[in-house]
Amino acid sequence: MKLYIKYMVSLRCKMFVKDELNKIGLDNANVELGFVEFEDEITDEQLETFGENLKKGGLELLDDKKHILVEKIKNLIIEMVYQTDDLPNVNDSDYLSEKLHYDYTYLSNVFSEVKGTAIQQYIIKHRIERIKELLLYDELTLTEIAWQLNYSSVSHLSNQFKKVTGLTPTYFKELKSKRESYLENL
Repeated sequence: MKLYIKYMVSLRCKMFVKDELNKIGLDNANVELGFVEFEDEITDEQLETFGENLKKGGLELLDDKKHILVEKIKNLIIEMVYQTDDLPNVNDSDYLSEKLHYDYTYLSNVFSEVKGTAIQQYIIKHRIERIKELLLYDELTLTEIAWQLNYSSVSHLSNQFKKVTGLTPTYFKELKSKRESYLENL
C-alpha cells in the first residue's frame, strides 16, 4: 500500500514521518519524499491515527489524484534543484514527463489548476532560492552555480536572478559581506 503525503519536502519531514509510523507500530515502511510504502497491511485505525499525527506536524495525507500528481511534480522539482549532481542535463519539461509518464502539457495544466502557478515559475522560484544558498556558502563561482543548476549561461542565471530578486547575484553576495562586517563592528 502506498500513501502520498502533502508538504513532505525535506529530510526532516522524512524523519518526522518515520517517527510517527514507529509510534503506531508501523516500522516496516519505506519512507520517501512525498510518500510512504507499506510492506504490511495498515488498519483503518492506524491510518486515521497516522493522518491525525501528520496534521499536527504540518503534513497531510492525499487522496485526490490531481493533488497526488502535483506533490509528485513538486518533489521531482526539489530533487532537480537540490540534488543536481545525480541528474542528467536535460530540459525540465522532458525530465518531468519522463519521470511521471505524462505529457508535459497535461502536467502543466494540472499543476496550474491545483497550485495557481505555472510549473516553470515554481522551478524558477526554487532555483533562485538555491542560488541564494550557494552564493551565501561562497564555495562555488557563479559559472559553477549556473552549470550545476542547468542554466544555459551565467548571463541567463544573472538575468533571471535580477528579475526575481531585484538584485544581481554579485550585489546579493556583497550584501552578505557588508552584513558580516557590520555585525563584527557592533
